[in-house]
Amino acid sequence: MIFGKHINKFYWKYFLLILVGLLALVAVDYAQTLIPEMYGMVIDGVDSLIGDDAFKGQIAINGVMQPFNMDFVWKEICVPMFFIIIFIVLGRFTWRICLFGSGIRVERDLRRQMFARCEQLSCEFYSKEKIGNLMSLFTNDLETVQDCFGSGIMMTFDALFLGGLSLYKMFSMDWVMTLYSLIPMVLMVAVSLIVGKYMTIKWNTRQQAFSDLSDFSQESFSGIAVIKAFVKELKELLAFRWLNKKNEDANVVYTRISTLLNVFVTLFVESVICVILGYGSYLVYSNPQFTAGKLMEFVGYFNNVIWPIMAITELIEMHSRGKASLKRVSDLLDAPIDVRDKDDALPVDNVVGAIEFRNVTFRYPGADYDALSNVSFMINAGENVGIIGKTGSGKTTVADLILRCYNVEDKTLFVDGRDVNDITIDSLRNFCAYVPQDNFLFSDTIEHNISFAVDAASREDVITAAKLSDIDENISTFTNHYETLMGERGVTVSGGQKQRISIARALMKDASVLILDDSVSAVDTDTEKTILGNLRSTRQGKTTVLIAHRISTVQGLDKIILLDQGKVVDVGNHDDLMSRCEAYRNMVALQTLEEEEGL
Repeated sequence: MIFGKHINKFYWKYFLLILVGLLALVAVDYAQTLIPEMYGMVIDGVDSLIGDDAFKGQIAINGVMQPFNMDFVWKEICVPMFFIIIFIVLGRFTWRICLFGSGIRVERDLRRQMFARCEQLSCEFYSKEKIGNLMSLFTNDLETVQDCFGSGIMMTFDALFLGGLSLYKMFSMDWVMTLYSLIPMVLMVAVSLIVGKYMTIKWNTRQQAFSDLSDFSQESFSGIAVIKAFVKELKELLAFRWLNKKNEDANVVYTRISTLLNVFVTLFVESVICVILGYGSYLVYSNPQFTAGKLMEFVGYFNNVIWPIMAITELIEMHSRGKASLKRVSDLLDAPIDVRDKDDALPVDNVVGAIEFRNVTFRYPGADYDALSNVSFMINAGENVGIIGKTGSGKTTVADLILRCYNVEDKTLFVDGRDVNDITIDSLRNFCAYVPQDNFLFSDTIEHNISFAVDAASREDVITAAKLSDIDENISTFTNHYETLMGERGVTVSGGQKQRISIARALMKDASVLILDDSVSAVDTDTEKTILGNLRSTRQGKTTVLIAHRISTVQGLDKIILLDQGKVVDVGNHDDLMSRCEAYRNMVALQTLEEEEGL
């Protein structure tokens, strides 16, 4: 069994299921203890047929001599044995369904909690944690926890009841021989406890090695195009071979320890068999009351004890694995939610789109410098605003803060005149639509990707959004049109098509605030003009924020915010900035020169 903050509640949640399973298990264990007595009767009965005394062909049953014949064998042994076997089969089916089923349900519930937690965790968490490591939590570690829950309950109670009942019967037959047989068992348990602590450490090492291998594989498959383009297949193969060997070594070390433990168990069990046969034979020879049948019955009870004792050693190993895996799962479930609502935050019923940055200074967690430094500007409701600047100037950071991907100080960022920290995150995001730089697409159909933000979108609505982002004609050339399945992260379409599908998805939401983060960089200028024209005509009265590098993307907007090294250089429309901002003029001149050289 395994205990911890995140798993203890499931013992109560599935109490009835576990109780039924345990009752069936106890009933089966009791039935198993009836079998050795029947073996003993057969041995004593056969032995009585060989003798030549007055009780030849008779055996004592509860102090009464009865003839050992076929009628006795049929009524006292065969028929009861048949019903016992049927009962054991049905009981085992019941406890397996109940106990193992409860373990599977726990795995399901934990996986659901973990996924929900992952959705709540901030961008900061995912900047530190690797996807391969997280996937190993959802697979290997959860499977280990499930095994410890279901099988652990079964082994614990089976060892206690079956072992206890069998030991009671052994003591009632001969307490001296029972004590002799338990000495090696005590030594075995002591060795198992010592080895179990070492196994916990090695299981952690094994799981980490698997996580590293999974993460490397996932990253390599995602970047396979880059690997091929730079002809680095051999380099990646050698790196994978090293990680694979590291994973193999960790598994081999753990398997060696586990095998060593099993060898010790076998050694101790066989030594006990030697003790029982030696001392038991002496009792049969010296004590007329202790017959060969009694010795066979005693061996049968000890065979019932072997499984509980082996279960104890396996429980020690299982607990070592489960403890390590549960800790990894608990670390995820206990991971702090850095970005969350204040206790007094209230939802908003409507957002018109006025955004104000008031002396905002922000540094990404773990960074060495401020991404934004004392930034102030105002975006009026319904304005089309462009944000431009060099790479690393803080443009994407502005989008991250508006969407509350990170925390900001109180009284520094306002939406419709309200501090964003006084507004619930979900209600704020409900009125925003976002197209990120990487234009992430799901491995689903084009239609479902576009309608992702709208639960009950019609095909006509999807086509309308696709036309506004100038992607409808391209989709029409695909064999399955809007039912075309995207590859992982949208690898089956070009960069420009991916951008336009992402824009269509954002337009489907028809949000009060639309943020496009460098979302037309992969399309030609004509397509860019078409998309921007459609945005102006369809989003009148709604706030649109365009983050871009190209002047052509923002020069026709109501306002342009020029950033450099995390600071606002100037704010105004294209003409204003051309007349008074030297940095803006230099940027325009440089891009004009680049376009001319490109021609």
